Amino acid sequence: MARPRKTQTDVSPTPAPAATTRIPLRITDTTLRDAHQSLWATRMRTSDILKIIDTIDSVGYYSLEVWGGATFDVCLRFLRENPWERLRQIKARAKKTPLQMLLRGQNILGYKNYPDDVLEHFVSLAVKNGVDIFRIFDALNDTRNLEHAIKTVKRYGGHAQGTICYTVSPVHTVENFVQNAREQVAMGIDSLCIKDMAGILSPLSAEKLVSALVKEIHVPIQVHSHTTSGMATASYVDSVKAGAGAIDCAISSMAGFSSQPPVETMIAIFAETDYNANLDQDALRKICKYFIELAPSRRPDDGSTQNIIDPEVLLHHIPGGMISNLRSQLQQQNALDKLDQVFEELPRVRADLGYPPLVTPTSQIIGIQAVMNVLAGKRYELVPQEIKEYVRGQYGRSPAPINPAVKKAILGADKEITCRPADLMQPMLPNATEGIDPALIHNEEDIISYCLFPQPALDFFKWRHLPPEERPPSPAALERKKQDVEPKEEEKPAPPPRAFLAPSDYEALHELLNRVHDLKLNELTIRRDDLALTLKADGVATDSTPTAPAKSATTASAKPAPKAAHAPKAAAAAPAVDAALTIKAPLGGNFYTSSGPGKPAFVKVGDIVKAGQPVCIVEAMKLFNEIKAPCDGKITGILVEHGKPVKKDDPMISYEKA
Repeated sequence: MARPRKTQTDVSPTPAPAATTRIPLRITDTTLRDAHQSLWATRMRTSDILKIIDTIDSVGYYSLEVWGGATFDVCLRFLRENPWERLRQIKARAKKTPLQMLLRGQNILGYKNYPDDVLEHFVSLAVKNGVDIFRIFDALNDTRNLEHAIKTVKRYGGHAQGTICYTVSPVHTVENFVQNAREQVAMGIDSLCIKDMAGILSPLSAEKLVSALVKEIHVPIQVHSHTTSGMATASYVDSVKAGAGAIDCAISSMAGFSSQPPVETMIAIFAETDYNANLDQDALRKICKYFIELAPSRRPDDGSTQNIIDPEVLLHHIPGGMISNLRSQLQQQNALDKLDQVFEELPRVRADLGYPPLVTPTSQIIGIQAVMNVLAGKRYELVPQEIKEYVRGQYGRSPAPINPAVKKAILGADKEITCRPADLMQPMLPNATEGIDPALIHNEEDIISYCLFPQPALDFFKWRHLPPEERPPSPAALERKKQDVEPKEEEKPAPPPRAFLAPSDYEALHELLNRVHDLKLNELTIRRDDLALTLKADGVATDSTPTAPAKSATTASAKPAPKAAHAPKAAAAAPAVDAALTIKAPLGGNFYTSSGPGKPAFVKVGDIVKAGQPVCIVEAMKLFNEIKAPCDGKITGILVEHGKPVKKDDPMISYEKA
């Protein structure tokens, strides 16, 4: 079992400077975790890391942040890599520098709270596979969600670094943060990190907060920030002068914007002070060059301008890793043009929900609710299951009371919970992989992966189980290929016009209109291949001219027809065309007929449903959105295969009104 080396992982509080000595400044390198999560949507491969890890290990860093955060999920979901194997391979090569991970407290690495047995086993395996330092945080700064993780890390010999998630709101004050730190010290943390995930910690606020913490608690203090607003470099300087003993940086070619400050810049600044980082500059130059050359093949082409500074972050507070993900997700929704509207809506949602700090998972939860409010055109018309759980208290205490009207609209008659959420959970491990082919599970680490991310883990296990020559390309490889070969939107040639009707069709169309005259139709849709012609009228189409629609308020338009598993019922089979309706995807994502592997389908063809009854799930932006029946009716078709992607407005389920 690997234990952190105390000489490396114990950050001593900064002593008063002496005339003839320089004060050690410890620097954690985030290049292999937070930097590429913030800039590359977490697309760095394990092979990329192994080609440079020896050099990084030789620099003299305090620690290397290499695991946790979104890396675990992305390894499984997009890269088709085993995150545990990544950790083992890095540990086998990095012999000099302690490895660090970001642990989301009771959320572990997922987007909800997990039972204590899963948390305990995860920590034990993480230590066994190479993690020395655990930076443990809770998105709501609810210390009830930190206590068990802190105790478990210390039990297995790891360094437990507590965390304050820094944010700005009417309820987040220096006094509030100091009290939170006191509670964590009482739980046994070895050090404390101020986690400024959005880069909104100003130099003056940094000096005040660090000074107050140094005065009130007696554990080493580290500061983590992002350069999104442009303040992080100055805030680091004032933090260190106020008593912080360590800071987080990234190599310059992976620094800046929504990543961390560049390490080369920080050591140059502190070289003129009493502080000394004592890092190998030749090694840093090699690392910088390596990532400059790697970036073009890894950085996503999401249409962003990559501005050096984003002053809007001071308003919307979106953290670095979420900004690149939000752009990527909106692009998948064909709604990147609505990014500014989402930025405007997000602070309003945050205020409604009690000013939670925007860090995973609350950044995703609040972010996707803002996206849904914008896409739907009506606030809280679509509410993800995670938002309901947050409002109910299943993530912990909100920092401030939730807007009563919003709470009532979201919860209805459901009651809130007031205890530690994990206290309500039954152990998960005994039956965790029930119903899964045992051949897919190789070890204990696989069981934990499945507990945290059931569907992505199962997809990875099935992919891994195939002979290497039969494995399809990873989603990340396909994503890269599409970016490399697909022309930009403005470069794409316009498709040639297609004639929907040939001259010989008009006589048949005229006959059809006469046949349906008595049905009193307000709308008639005719499909041919992937085109649809829709005739709409205020009255009945009665024009006898075969080459034009009716002279009343009738219009016709051709557009791509939805891809359906079966054709809609013929008009003669029912008195109203709208008897066969579809439930459409409110946003792009993956379509699921059930809430998880092995779980029964929400509905099947022939089922009678009530308005508001869940009928399927669309997973988008890592959150699961229950889609509900809009009215009482009967399910007539499941139009999408379980687990397949859907685009916004794709028909997913057809039904008839009761």
